[in-house]
Amino acid sequence: MLEVENLNQYYGGSHILRDVRMTVPDGTLTVLLGRNGVGKTTLLRCLMGVVPTKSGTINWRGNKISSMPTHARVASGLAYVPQGRDIFGRLTVEENLLVGAASRKSPSKIPDHIYALFPVLKDMKNRRGGDLSGGQQQQLAIGRALMSEPQLLILDEPTEGIQPSIIRDIGRTLRQLVDEMGMTVLLVEQYYDFARELADRYWVMSRGEIVAGGTGAEMDAHGVRELIAV
Repeated sequence: MLEVENLNQYYGGSHILRDVRMTVPDGTLTVLLGRNGVGKTTLLRCLMGVVPTKSGTINWRGNKISSMPTHARVASGLAYVPQGRDIFGRLTVEENLLVGAASRKSPSKIPDHIYALFPVLKDMKNRRGGDLSGGQQQQLAIGRALMSEPQLLILDEPTEGIQPSIIRDIGRTLRQLVDEMGMTVLLVEQYYDFARELADRYWVMSRGEIVAGGTGAEMDAHGVRELIAV
């Protein structure tokens, strides 16, 4: 589904991404792991066109999208939940969700399946986003991304700063999206146990390079925990 080939990116004189090569197979939950500062977020921002790539290609369903603007990538089926959530604090929950449907024609209501995935959002639809807890804001950010009806959902560390009960809820939701709704998920994560429990496939990044990959069932045997340990 998604193929990254020899991707390079620089910030100033620093070589951040170094010939990154990875794939995200259709209908899987693929996890990208790595320590802080190794380039994971930069890679996701390149995938979405938020920052340009210096060289290399990004292929989405057989089409090269490396030079596409962000809005065109969203329209083609990609959605992104950034680290830190970036919800609109002064807008209501319902208004935040409708913003996520901007790539669709005349969005006017929230689909039932969004509220079925995140019942708390229905209960709080008239509350301002900034008044929600961190876990509720994370659910709102995921719900907002799903409003564009994506084929590939990309998430950057959704468990960061979230209470354990919400982490479990998010994990169940991500598996439901893949197993029951046929979506593909690319998850950047540092929480090893959460990643191992969910992953169909995994990649490990270190110093801007992909240094390991395999199936989720192989993560323990391949020593992935040690690769990402601080």
